[in-house]
Amino acid sequence: MTILRTTCACVLLLAALPAVGQQNNPPPVNGMASTVGLYVYPAKKQNATQQLTDESQCYDDAKTQTGFNPDATTAGSKTQAQSNTKDHGAAKGAARGAAISGATGGDAGEGAARGAVIGGMRSRHKEKQQDEQAQKQADASKTKEQQNMDGFKRSMSACLDARGYSVR
Repeated sequence: MTILRTTCACVLLLAALPAVGQQNNPPPVNGMASTVGLYVYPAKKQNATQQLTDESQCYDDAKTQTGFNPDATTAGSKTQAQSNTKDHGAAKGAARGAAISGATGGDAGEGAARGAVIGGMRSRHKEKQQDEQAQKQADASKTKEQQNMDGFKRSMSACLDARGYSVR
């Protein structure tokens, strides 16, 4: 009989263990921190309203401290002159070719055709160099923006951590 009681007590105890480990966690709050890729969990039982308030205040503090605004968008501008360089280079080459051929006693039409091809090649080469330079500048800008974003996240995380949140 004692074995039966001990067995029943063990079964009841084991059945109750999973319920003890479970907590009634509220759903995650999607506040300002989630817009920059941070996950914030209340460590001191803050409610959702308090968490949203704290996230908003820390977001504003991080903007002030870092001078970086993640909401601001940067737009690259392309000049219209780049789109016309192919035609312009070919035209300049054609004019040079015609002038040289005419001056040396050759056929100006053939000289213009050769000059247009050479001028077009030169303008494509120059455009390629300009594109490579623009890409390098864009990469440097992205790197700087990423560094600014990292600093912003560190600042916001420190603020939220000081207010009793776990930030990942």
